[in-house]
Formats: sequence, structure tokens, C-alpha cells
Amino acid sequence: MSSRKYFCALTVSMIVGAGCCVPTYAQHKMSLQSLFDLADRQNQRIKVSEAALKAAEEGVASAKSAMLPSVEFGVQGSYTGNAFLMSRGFSTSGTTEYIVPGLGPQQVQNGKQPTPHWGNSFTAQASQVIYTGGAISSGIEMAKLGRQLAELDVEKNRQEVRFLLTGYYLDLYKLQNQLQVIAKNIELTEKVIEQMKARREQGTVLKNDITRYELQLQSLLLTKTQLDDAQKIIRHQISTAIHLPEGEDFDVDTQSLEQESRALKTLTSEGEWQQTAAENNFGIRQASLATELSEQKIRNTRAASLPSVAVVAENNLAGPYTSDLIPKNANVNVWFVGIGVKYNLSSLWKNKHAIRKAKHENIQADERVQLAREGVENGVQACYTNLLTSSVEVSTQEKQVELANQNYTVVRNRYDNDLALLTDMLDASNMKLSADMALVNARINMLYNYFKLKYITNTL
Repeated sequence: MSSRKYFCALTVSMIVGAGCCVPTYAQHKMSLQSLFDLADRQNQRIKVSEAALKAAEEGVASAKSAMLPSVEFGVQGSYTGNAFLMSRGFSTSGTTEYIVPGLGPQQVQNGKQPTPHWGNSFTAQASQVIYTGGAISSGIEMAKLGRQLAELDVEKNRQEVRFLLTGYYLDLYKLQNQLQVIAKNIELTEKVIEQMKARREQGTVLKNDITRYELQLQSLLLTKTQLDDAQKIIRHQISTAIHLPEGEDFDVDTQSLEQESRALKTLTSEGEWQQTAAENNFGIRQASLATELSEQKIRNTRAASLPSVAVVAENNLAGPYTSDLIPKNANVNVWFVGIGVKYNLSSLWKNKHAIRKAKHENIQADERVQLAREGVENGVQACYTNLLTSSVEVSTQEKQVELANQNYTVVRNRYDNDLALLTDMLDASNMKLSADMALVNARINMLYNYFKLKYITNTL
């Protein structure tokens, strides 16, 4: 029989007898999917990543704005002091020749010159970048890749929170099943004690025999208390993760878990799980996007070694006019339109190291993709193998429970007929308890390995 068929056959026996657990704190049943839905809306970790996604979306809009024209306005008021005229020999006495257009040379007395004091300046400049060597386009692509990484981070956090809740949920389910086992053993032990007390009145049982079973009963009661307390801790952790209102509680929906167990009957091959993981795993997808991002960084770094070209238009209205020998109390308006070219010549010998660094980072990003794929492939193989192993463990534990129950029945009958010692009875009882608990753990472990496989493939 193939491992897959054997595994599927075992799952059927695992489902039978799983049963419902006795609700302890329950107000209503809540499935695992209901927990996931609440976590998607209310988990703090997911909210943080969603806020980062919104910031990344604004980063894309900000990068695109670099393609828009830049417009600057400037207004300035000033107080201008008196001009002071000196000869070329820095003499403040005598006169200096001043050529007035249309009048010819004129003599101006050196010294303080009357100057309009209150000045103003109005400047408007508009520029449109038309070439940056690819810096703007690569910046936009980098922002888009950053947004995609943020989107994947949101989904990755959702998967991690879901897997965390799955662990809590299965722990709670296991504790409830263990409580059921303990409750049955407490009930059985109490019946044995009552029967032993009746036999003691007949003189066939010693007080010491009853004491031993009372000690076992106290041990079971202590275990029950420990399991109850463990449940409280798990419930609080779940409530914190999904932000349940204070005072609201829930019970495990065992039917939904049994449906997940039945889904194991149609478990696909390991190869199909590997293909699903290769297509969906967020670690691989993020590593691939990081490679694309490093390629854009190379383009952006190379752009620093290329010139940038922009169309510029400016208008300047200023007064008084102080650029002449004798200041004039008038406003002068000047405008121009042109093309500006900027080139950092030192980038020819400075930027080559930055380009090499970006190329090496790109190679590193490629290697990380392969590393991520190897890690996921190993994880899927290990988890799938563990799932098959846990199915065998469930079958084994079910057989051990059957044998432990048979042994307990035989020893109990022999003890009732004075053919077995009390120690034999205690050993049989402990063996039964141990087998029951091991079966509960094996069933939960099998479900856990199944959910872990879905988590690794990011299909949880």
C-alpha cells in the first residue's frame, strides 16, 4: 500500500471517536476561520503592516510627482542703504567720469550718492525636467516595488497571525480533550474507591489500598486544575490577538476541526504541495521583488553619472534699480526662457564604486531568491513527512488505547476476584490514562502538521 493511501486510511480512524469536548467557559462556538476573520480586522500586528502599506502607496504618488513641473514664487522687501562712489584709486574726493547713454561722458562727484531706500522683488520661476538619465522613472519603479513588498508584508503577517492562532486553537482543543479524558478517569477512580470502601467493610480490602487510590484521585484533580489554568492562559492569548471584547468568550467548534480532518483524506502529493509553495510562499515572492528592486537601484545609481536637462522660465520684477552708477527709483521687469543642463563631472570617477556596489547587491538578491526556495522546499518536505509520520502515530496510539482498555478490564476483573495485587490495578489504570492522553496529543499533532503545511505554502 502506498504511503498516501495508507495515510488516508488512517485519517478515517482518527476522526472516529474524536468527539466533542465538555465546554468549560463556552458562550458560543467559534471556528478557526471566524478567528481568522476577526484577526484580519482587529489584530494589531496586521494593522501596523496595513499602515505601512498606505505609506508605501503615498510613496508611489510622491515618486510620480517628480515628473510634474516645479513652480517657485519669491517675494522680498528690503531697505537699501546709500550708495558710495569712489574713484578706481579708492579716493572719496574729486569726481568720477560717468558715461550717460545719449549724453556722453559726465562727471559725478565722489562720495555718498542719493539712493532710494525701500526695495521690493517679485520672482516667479517654473522648470520642467525633460531628462534625468532614468533617475525619475527608476525612482517610480522602486516606489511601486516597495508598495508590492508592503502588500506582501501585510499578507505575510496575516499568515503568521493565522498560524499563531491555529496553534492556540489546537492547544485549546487538546486541553479540552485532555480534560475529557481526566474527567472520565476521575469518574472511574471515584467508582473504584466507592467499591473498595464497600469491600473494606466486608474486610477484604485494607485501608492502605484505599489510600493509594485516593492519592491517585488527588493527582487527577491536580491535573484537572492545571489543565483548567492552562485553558485560561490560552483563551487570554487568543482574546488579546483578536481583541475580543472583555467578558466575551467562545468554545472550540469541533465540527469545523473534524471537517479539516476529513480534508486530509484528499491530501495531495508532496510534489503538488511543493508547486503550491513555489507559487505562493511570500518569502520567495518578497525575495524576487527584492531582486527587481536591486536592478532599479543599479539604474538609479547610473543616472547620477548622466546629465540632467530641464526647461526653465523665470520672471523677475524688482526695484529700485541699483545696478547703475546712480540708482534709479524704478521697478525693472526681466524674464527669460531657456534650457538648463546640469552635469556632475566628478561622478565619472566617484560614482563607479556605487555602481559596482549596486551590482553586487543585485547578485546577492538573486542568491537570496535561491536560498528562499531551498528553505521552503526543505520545509515542505519535512512537514509533509511529519504529517505522514503523525498519521502512523495516531493509528499506533489508537491500538495502544484499545490494548490499555483491554488490559485494564482484565486486571480489574482479576483484582475483583483477588487474583491481582493493588499495584497491578494502579499500573493498569495509569497505563490507560497515559494511552488516552497520548492519543489526544497524537490527533492534535496530526492536525497541527497539516495546518503547518498550509502555512508554509501560505494557503492557510
